Amino acid sequence: MAVATAAPNTTAANVEPVGDRSAAWRRRLAFTILIAYALLMFVPFAWTVVTSFKTQPDALNLSWIPNPFTTEGWETAFNRLDPTLPRLFFNSALIATAVTLSNVALGSMAGYAFARLRFPGREVLFVLVLATLMIPDQLRLVPVYILLNNVVDLVNSGPTNYLSVIVVLAIQAESVFLLRQYFLTIPRDLEEAAKIDGAGFFTTFARVILPLASPAIAAVAILQFQGSWNNFFWPLVLLQERSHWTLPLGLAQFRFQYFTNWPALMAVVVMATLPILVLYLFFQRYFVAGVAASGVKG
Repeated sequence: MAVATAAPNTTAANVEPVGDRSAAWRRRLAFTILIAYALLMFVPFAWTVVTSFKTQPDALNLSWIPNPFTTEGWETAFNRLDPTLPRLFFNSALIATAVTLSNVALGSMAGYAFARLRFPGREVLFVLVLATLMIPDQLRLVPVYILLNNVVDLVNSGPTNYLSVIVVLAIQAESVFLLRQYFLTIPRDLEEAAKIDGAGFFTTFARVILPLASPAIAAVAILQFQGSWNNFFWPLVLLQERSHWTLPLGLAQFRFQYFTNWPALMAVVVMATLPILVLYLFFQRYFVAGVAASGVKG
């Protein structure tokens, strides 16, 4: 009597579906494009580092290897800047830190008010705030300068000269917009639960809303620190005393009428870029942690 044997089961359990293979290839293609784009964006920074170790004649050559290798550009950057490089770093760090903190504090309060509070003219006022993004700094130069100089007397050679730049950049419309849009994604049930537990308005805002908004706060902090650190226009107009200059103003010292000292200029650019890089790496952890902590399961 013959015994029938079952054929081995070669079902879809051992074969990857066509849809999964297609999705995997799309992911690989996307990652390849993103990596290639990241490397392309890294090329200018790598070129800046290489040029800082070249001589002035060699800086004009399209070569990746300095010939000869020299630190003359770095020595010039430390010795010829007036004010000195540490002073420029201090001025930039002071202004950028104050501007970042003010944008986070004021932007979060304004964004929460536009997202949650109901008051007459809320939508119109929010549109007016966004409309300020279309006004260039050069167009409001004269009224801002007259206001700071004649009304509050911040454009002077004293220690309060720093405040003139900080006041102008203290709150930006993009900070309010980013935080307001993120606050709208936070469920209202969390606020209602806090009110039932006896939390007041400011307690709910500080202990419930702000921790959930850590991704948006991190993004605003990075953008505003970078923007104020690299800002050239308002420090040039408002910082009357040379000792109050920031790094972007110091960089201009290496650009002359007939030539530019490229190695020294690139050396300062590398040093000016490092704080932004460190800030981003520091906040990246909190950005990812904030995204994971802000998820609400139904």
